[in-house]
Amino acid sequence: MHGATDDFGYSVLDGGVHVHDLHATILRLMGVDHERLTYQYQGRHYRLTDVAGEVIPGLLA
Repeated sequence: MHGATDDFGYSVLDGGVHVHDLHATILRLMGVDHERLTYQYQGRHYRLTDVAGEVIPGLLA
């Protein structure tokens, strides 16, 4: 478990992360470097985590 929400689960109270950070962490656990994994679309190289995304060390065991 990471972070906390209010009683209804609507608002983040503590430890909120962006979806890019979650994707970067999942890719790290799968053994993939999220900064080097790119695909080409319309002549531009894109990353799965876009230009953001940091691995969340609190989620790694």
